[in-house]
Amino acid sequence: MTALRVVTVLAAEAGCERIAELPGASRISPTEVMILGEVSIEVLERAVRADDPRGVVAEVTDGWALVRLEGPRAREAFARLSELDLPASGFVQGEVARIGVRVLAEGDRIDLLVPAMVEAHVRERVQTDCEGLLP
Repeated sequence: MTALRVVTVLAAEAGCERIAELPGASRISPTEVMILGEVSIEVLERAVRADDPRGVVAEVTDGWALVRLEGPRAREAFARLSELDLPASGFVQGEVARIGVRVLAEGDRIDLLVPAMVEAHVRERVQTDCEGLLP
């Protein structure tokens, strides 16, 4: 399993806009940004609250699990799990293995950020539906 730290920011659009271009940041909606990786909660709070004094910044790592598809056939494997159009590099969200998932694609690596409570289901579907495609 790959280590993961997830921080969510819920704030007015201007507050989210201020941090949306940070490394590891993905815009979920106009008023939500997800950040993967090490980031200072205090710095984020100061940045967001400059535009939205009631904005929320919270570490939500325990609520998420990372399932990685990697290798030359990772995109083929993903296509067996979802009808989403994957970008060459970037973020998309939608249904994967009948679960709402956040997807980060970068070449031959596809990271599925899934709700922790359904991690086992997604891993089982990857194992079953993608047999022979992934290392």
